[in-house]
Amino acid sequence: MSQISVVILGAGPAGLSAGYELAKKGVAVNIVEKDSIVGGISRTVEHNGFRFDIGGHRFFTKMDRVNKLWDEILGDEFLTRPRISRIYYNHKFFDYPLKISNTFKNLGPIKSFEFFLSYLGSKIQPYPREDNLEQWVSNRFGRKLYRAFFKTYTEKVWNIPCDQIEAEWAAQRIKGLSFSSAVRAALLGNSNGKIKSLIDEFKYPRLGPGQMYETMAEKIREIGGKMIMNTRVTKLTKTDNTLASVEVTDSDGTTQTLTADHILSSIPLTELVQIIDDSVPDHVCRAAEKLSYRSLLTINLMMNRPESFPDTWIYIHSPKVKVGRVQCFKNWSPHMVPDSDQSSLGLEYFCTEGDSLWNAADADLVELGKNEIAQLELADPTTVFDAFVIRTPKTYPVYMANYREHLAAIKDYVTPITNLQCIGRNGMFKYNNMDHSILTGLLAADNILGADNDLWTVNTETAYHEQTEN
Repeated sequence: MSQISVVILGAGPAGLSAGYELAKKGVAVNIVEKDSIVGGISRTVEHNGFRFDIGGHRFFTKMDRVNKLWDEILGDEFLTRPRISRIYYNHKFFDYPLKISNTFKNLGPIKSFEFFLSYLGSKIQPYPREDNLEQWVSNRFGRKLYRAFFKTYTEKVWNIPCDQIEAEWAAQRIKGLSFSSAVRAALLGNSNGKIKSLIDEFKYPRLGPGQMYETMAEKIREIGGKMIMNTRVTKLTKTDNTLASVEVTDSDGTTQTLTADHILSSIPLTELVQIIDDSVPDHVCRAAEKLSYRSLLTINLMMNRPESFPDTWIYIHSPKVKVGRVQCFKNWSPHMVPDSDQSSLGLEYFCTEGDSLWNAADADLVELGKNEIAQLELADPTTVFDAFVIRTPKTYPVYMANYREHLAAIKDYVTPITNLQCIGRNGMFKYNNMDHSILTGLLAADNILGADNDLWTVNTETAYHEQTEN
């Protein structure tokens, strides 16, 4: 197979998995990554002995092939971690999955009864159409529970009203979970594994998710693949229906041209269109301009105190603070902190590149984070002895109204390019989980070796990926 050559754009989970699979088969692989760290949004950042995950990444999948790949790379370096998360709402913490005693205690009997009546009302008189997230969730949970446990957090994430978010997003992320199933889980437990989205435990690398992808990149190098780091893809030259070459530019401004039989792209689909050296149709360019991504900004706090929460993460359903989710990294793995008497928190803020939050000075953001953990009574801000900020652009593809027609226009343009395959979350503008992104990379590698997989059908199954099985 050594006569086949492949250039992979992006060293995230999809690109690295494809590169590893191909390099093992003797294919000449070049992986181009703009950052100095591999893993994309699944990377791990180390700071003075502390390790920070960008968003919190569970290693859970029902796909045997992905599980085998993870075990092949890390083996005994995996920890099995309990899934413990809560929702902060109305100054109280709600267990998730719901526990009936905790929910009744926090809501009180009157509010609990109101929520139940709201759920019944949604069954008697549901929205006749489910075009947007508000309609989809309200029909399954009731309008009161939707407003309490979905609306605020979701609008923090996307910065658009829920009635402008495609119902498809909810169908991908929370399919199968309903008020009745949540109550059944609370009353009867989930021992039969039928309640979706309620897994109890997951695997996690000892040193964070970046350990998986750092190890994978090293194995690629060992078997002959090349990792081209700190380098951006600046131009793709198109001849007829083929990409003839890839122009890349490193951090020093040095440009080189790579040629390959096949190109796999996990860079943002909107950026891919912009760098193709071709007369891209105007309607395709306009479609790329219409698609948008949300970005993630994390304020990472290091504290001189033992970890005081049982949670791996906490969802913040309060409009009074800007933080959307809080990660307790010591509970993901005790090896994420250098000292058992210390702890760390990762505060997640959803924003858009160029907005006031994204452009705020790091010192001001650290003060914001400290003030908000005090307001939420999560921690004493005086215990914070170090902090830093990570900005991660284009983290979440936005499923706003009409996005599908814009995406279809771009797909219709790139699909006929015979030696190009789009993979991963950003590369396909698809809200894939990590395991689905990896699968697109593996299937793309199979295609190069002679298979005929349709990558766009990945993550369209009706069964939610976190539904456990007996």
